[in-house]
Amino acid sequence: MKTFFIADTHFGDSSIFRYENRPFASVREMDEEMIARWNAAVQNEDVVYVLGDFGADGREAETLSRLNGTKYLIKGNHDTKSNAEYRAFGFAEVYDHPILLDSFWILSHDAVYVNTNMPYANLFGHVHNSPIVKDLSAQHCCVSVERIQYTPIAFDTIKRRIKEAVEEQTKV
Repeated sequence: MKTFFIADTHFGDSSIFRYENRPFASVREMDEEMIARWNAAVQNEDVVYVLGDFGADGREAETLSRLNGTKYLIKGNHDTKSNAEYRAFGFAEVYDHPILLDSFWILSHDAVYVNTNMPYANLFGHVHNSPIVKDLSAQHCCVSVERIQYTPIAFDTIKRRIKEAVEEQTKV
């Protein structure tokens, strides 16, 4: 079993094209490509944390049923349905606020403040491909789809990249 993260899929959301320069000709193409990439990376026994903004077309249950893995949702600003509705769609659990994973990883939709004196790292989305926020540092990793090739990213990959960032930071 592996653990994966992804944020800001916006399945079925045509308005996302106004805000982000996604490399797809249509919402249908975007959705089908993200579903294919998800299922190529994630097996049914794996766990996926969706860090907000899953979908917005009223077909969330249908889309979710096509995605491999056990899915958890940390709600984002576009996830406006009730937690019960999202669980009925197929999420194993739904959270309104950030959660702590393995006593170290803060999982959230929006970035939360962490610094080098804190014993935490933050995995988040929301910022999409904004150049204001780096992809990762010693204490954060953005998992917006635009930054992870529209494919869930493995927890082991995140940990390795953060370890490399820590090593690079200590060289300075």
